[in-house]
Amino acid sequence: MAVPQLIDSYDSLLGKLYAAALEEQGWQQALSALHELFAANYVTLILRPPGEDSDQGLMIVFGDIEGRGRITYLDYPHEVTPFVNLPPNQVFSVGDLMDVRTWRESPYYRSYCATFDVFHVLGVDIAPSGSGTFRMRITRPESAPDFSAAEKAFCARLVPHLSRVLRLNVLLGRNESLCSIYSKVIGRLSVATLVVDAGGRIVEQNQVARELLASGDGLKSVGGRLEAYYPGDNQRLYQLLRGAFRRGVNGTAESTEALSISRPSGRVGLGLVVEPVPAGEWRDDGEEPVLLVYVRDAEERMLLSDALARQLFGLTPSETALVIELANGLSLEEAAQSLGIRRNTARAHLRAIFSKTGVRRQTDLVRIILNSVVSLGGVTQGKH
Repeated sequence: MAVPQLIDSYDSLLGKLYAAALEEQGWQQALSALHELFAANYVTLILRPPGEDSDQGLMIVFGDIEGRGRITYLDYPHEVTPFVNLPPNQVFSVGDLMDVRTWRESPYYRSYCATFDVFHVLGVDIAPSGSGTFRMRITRPESAPDFSAAEKAFCARLVPHLSRVLRLNVLLGRNESLCSIYSKVIGRLSVATLVVDAGGRIVEQNQVARELLASGDGLKSVGGRLEAYYPGDNQRLYQLLRGAFRRGVNGTAESTEALSISRPSGRVGLGLVVEPVPAGEWRDDGEEPVLLVYVRDAEERMLLSDALARQLFGLTPSETALVIELANGLSLEEAAQSLGIRRNTARAHLRAIFSKTGVRRQTDLVRIILNSVVSLGGVTQGKH
């Protein structure tokens, strides 16, 4: 292969590897490029070794396995593999670890490799900083030549790049998980969260926001844009959005601003808060700024976890049900009616709750419940 062509192939391979860090589907192209470059029958990336909690581990295999397609997710056959406890980030082949006879007689080869026509193995255990260990295996059938010293050296040149790619993949996945958790917590607090662009187009929204806009009671989505029901409110809303955008672009966002949105149902108005999303030092000038819009329905029920309430305050299920009704704004009589119990029974539950929580007034009880972590846990299915 001519030098310019080799450089182009290497450049293309690196591009596909780093693209794989940004999206899971990118691994198919990255493994395909390695598969072609090393003339392999399989390229395997072992993402997760088996755990002690019956987890079978996970590996991605590129190659045609029993007609399953070019890329397959499989359990990792860890019980018999001889490729364990190897120095991290060092490329090896079978010949570096054992002779041909030992390899042929190994349970791993006889029970797994021979079945899939795997004989020559080039591998490396990649250990990105703080991200565990990933194992890559490139294989060929016995009819093909073994991996050469030059191919091993080339694979070694890829290891630092693979390490960075896998590290990025872990960090991005972790960030996505954290964002998902934060979104769920915001949802449990019954806060509608939307991300909108300069034209008011809704870029993202949580489930609470979807339900709120679908009701059309105060706010709605019109052609994908956030709008208020009444023209006057809509005008004030967009004045607020434009002002927040200007402050965000100029880096002068001193404070968060709020707006009350009237509702055609006659219910208490929606509270709306707007914040510009900081662009950061590395923002491209062409990148469109966005705003975070938080909306709270003061009449919406809090999604409180009865399990956490029981654990925190030692309440019985009946006492917990009453506490949740009171925390959602009902009087003792209304709570008793909602739960289908007698008023005297509700009073007895309330006395027991006061004793366990150390408060003496219903207003104090509601305050400590709402200020506790009860609203941050998952909601148990049932009547609340």
